[in-house]
Amino acid sequence: MNTIDTAVYMADLGFRARAASRETARAGTAAKDGALRAIARRLRQQADALVETNQLDLDAARKAGNDGAFVDRLALTRSTVEQMAAGLEQIAQLPDLIGEISELRQRPSGIQVGRMRVPLGVIGIIYESRPNVTVDAAGLCIKSGNATILRGGSEAIQSNRALAELIRQGLEEAGLPADAVQLVATTDRAVVGSLITSPQWVDVVIPRGGKSLIERIATQAPVPVIKHLDGICHVFIDESANTRMAIEVADNAKTQRYSPCNAMETLLVATAAAPRVLPELCRIYQQKSVELRGDEATCSLLTQHGIACKPASDEDWRTEYLAPILSIRILGGIDEAIAHINEYGSNHTDAIVTSDHAHAMRFLREVDSASVLVNASTRFADGFEFGLGAEIGISTDKLHARGPVGLEGLTSQKFVVLGSGQIRT
Repeated sequence: MNTIDTAVYMADLGFRARAASRETARAGTAAKDGALRAIARRLRQQADALVETNQLDLDAARKAGNDGAFVDRLALTRSTVEQMAAGLEQIAQLPDLIGEISELRQRPSGIQVGRMRVPLGVIGIIYESRPNVTVDAAGLCIKSGNATILRGGSEAIQSNRALAELIRQGLEEAGLPADAVQLVATTDRAVVGSLITSPQWVDVVIPRGGKSLIERIATQAPVPVIKHLDGICHVFIDESANTRMAIEVADNAKTQRYSPCNAMETLLVATAAAPRVLPELCRIYQQKSVELRGDEATCSLLTQHGIACKPASDEDWRTEYLAPILSIRILGGIDEAIAHINEYGSNHTDAIVTSDHAHAMRFLREVDSASVLVNASTRFADGFEFGLGAEIGISTDKLHARGPVGLEGLTSQKFVVLGSGQIRT
C-alpha cells in the first residue's frame, strides 16, 4: 500500500467512523447494552476458534524471536476470552452516562445552567501485542457512545481480525452501525501516521504500547492524546508494616504477572523493617527466579542470608523491566520513600504497606501518581479491578483523564441552558 493508497484508505475509514459516531451518540442504552451482550455471547461461542486463530500469531511471534514477556502479552486462552466476555457484560451493567445532566442551578436571570455528559466522537486507538485491547476498547467506546478506529500491532493481526468481526456482528444484531468499530486491516506502518494526523476524522488518540510508540504519537498527533509512557511502580514497606502482609503484597505486586504496566519494578523498604521482611521475601523471589538488584545496604543484608543480589545502578531506579527483575532500596523512612518515588517514578501506580494511619494519609497525598494504594498490591490498578468494567488504557496526564480510563474518561461535558424565554439586558 503506497502513501496515496494509505491516505485514501484512512479517509474511507475516517468518513465511515464519523458517520457512525453520530448514530452511536444518539443510541439508546438498550441498544448499546444489547450490542455488548451480543458480542460477549459470540466470544464465548467462538472461544475455541479464537484460541486457534491466536496460535497463528503466537507461532509467528516465536519464530520472529520475541521473548517470553512479549508472547505472554499476545496470548489468548479460553480463560482470557471468558474474561473479555465478562468485562463486556460488566460494562453493560454500568450506568449510561451519556445525556446525563448535572450541576443544574438557577441563575438570577431565570435560566438554569448545567452540564451534559457527551461522547468524545471518534477515538483512534493504537496498541501493540495484547489482542484483548480490541474487545476492551470496543466495549468502552460502544457504551460511551463513541466510534473507534483500532490499529493493533502486526504481531496480533490474525487475532484482532477475528475479534473485530465478532464485534461488528454484535453491533449489527443490536441495530447499531458496524462501522462504529473498525479495525485497520493492513499492517502498513504508514497508516499510523495517517491516523494520528487526521483531526478531521479523529477527535482523540489513545496509544497503548512501547515507550517509543507512545512518544512518537504524543509528539506527532495534532489531536489530544491520552497516554502513559512508563510503569515504574513502587511498593514501600513502612517500618510499622505487618510482616506477613508486607511479604504477600510485595510478592504479588511483582510476581503475579511480570509483563503488565502495574507490576512493581522497585521495592522500597524502611531500615527498621528490612531485617524482618527482606530475607524471607527475597527467598520467595529467589525461588521464582527473580533477579534482585539492590543498593549497598540491601546487598549486604541479603548476602548475610545467602541470597544473591547484584548492585543496582542509578538507571535501575528508572527502569521498567516488565520481566522477573526487581530493584530494591533500603531507606530511612517515609520521607525518603516519597522523595524517591517522586524523583524516579513515572506517576503510574505506587503502594505503601503500613499500620500507621498518618503515614498512609501522607503517602496518598504526597505521592504524585495516577493510582496510589494502601496495603494492597499495585496489580489492582486497572479498570476491571477498579469497577470500571474494563479500561482503554492508563493515563498519567493531569488533564481530562488520569489513572485507568473507563467510561467517564471517554466522555466530555458541555454546558446546557434551560430557559423560558429569557433575554439578556
